[in-house]
Amino acid sequence: MKGFGNIMKEAQKLQQQMAAMQEEIGKKRVEATAGGGMVTVEANGKQEIISIKIDPEVVNRDDVQMLEDLVLAACNEALRKSRELMQQELGRLTGGLKIPGLGM
Repeated sequence: MKGFGNIMKEAQKLQQQMAAMQEEIGKKRVEATAGGGMVTVEANGKQEIISIKIDPEVVNRDDVQMLEDLVLAACNEALRKSRELMQQELGRLTGGLKIPGLGM
């Protein structure tokens, strides 16, 4: 059973590395824009929106839907980039091996 003990140690080591990597990824930032830069959204590696910037020129009381669409598009793109960042970083840890439950 010595082999099983080694497997368990390796699994624990991988789990520690994953926790450290997730902490680091959470500190990273991605940015997305919509409307030619009229709306900018920043997200972190935890797939959390952390800031939204809106150019005052895009604010129009008569066309609120356009602003809503731009914010939605920028948020979705920022979250997509955040998930991509997580997958790239996890891929480095696992050597590209897909492990169920580890990806986003």
